[in-house]
Amino acid sequence: MGKRLSVLLAAGILVMTMSACGANKESSNGNGGSAEADKVYKFATDAAYAPMEFMDKDKITGFDVDFLKAVMDEAGLKYSITNTGWDPMLTEVASGKTYDAGISSVSITPEREESYDFSIPYFESTNMIMVKEDSPIASAADLKDKKVAVQISTTAETLMAGIMGNDNGNLKRFDSNAVAMLELDSGGVDAVVADIAIVREYMKNNPERKLKGVLDQASFGSEYYGILLPSGSELKAKLDPVIKKLLEDGTYTEVYKKWFGEEPNVDNVLNAK
Repeated sequence: MGKRLSVLLAAGILVMTMSACGANKESSNGNGGSAEADKVYKFATDAAYAPMEFMDKDKITGFDVDFLKAVMDEAGLKYSITNTGWDPMLTEVASGKTYDAGISSVSITPEREESYDFSIPYFESTNMIMVKEDSPIASAADLKDKKVAVQISTTAETLMAGIMGNDNGNLKRFDSNAVAMLELDSGGVDAVVADIAIVREYMKNNPERKLKGVLDQASFGSEYYGILLPSGSELKAKLDPVIKKLLEDGTYTEVYKKWFGEEPNVDNVLNAK
């Protein structure tokens, strides 16, 4: 995770405030038939994960938000999206009572599949290490005896718990990547581990902080994001064929290039298991 700026230092504080309120919504109306006319599917997100999902003043925006709009418009379904924060999103979607789904850079993992259903994959990612420019850290193995910040309940936490030990006091768990990154800025930790898109966005928008990203694909392999669903959700059958269509017809590529300025490896996503 994963589940999320002009200057992240300022925006991160705004995002955390908005997440706590959980009251920011964006809506879109699909062109559904009579059977779906009154149904509004409620999506939760953690809008603290730029460029995937984040707050722009009082508006939730980002790659996932644009992608979801394309999916729901193509499916002809009405929906709303609410900024709930990460842990509340996981809890509420699992129960299926308040929210029908979650979209927030959520990696599909065997552990999560025990509690949730997922759409087919729609995004390829990996975790990246972020350190100060003069840091000697060059791989995940170098983190074993360092102080490392991660967002709680993410794949970064799982990976680093495996490397450092789950009870290691040097593994610092935070409610958001924004706070984890502030901890690196202040010198409280030696490194942050988070999704590559989030790390790159932070470094791009904060060049004065003199940071670098370390990619260790041997230790941090590819992960694939899916839309998070309650177990047994009827929404999966509506979303999967639409996601596949958008991946194949170029719509996904247009959204991806808007946010990342490069072509995605669509074949990897389509062939992900």
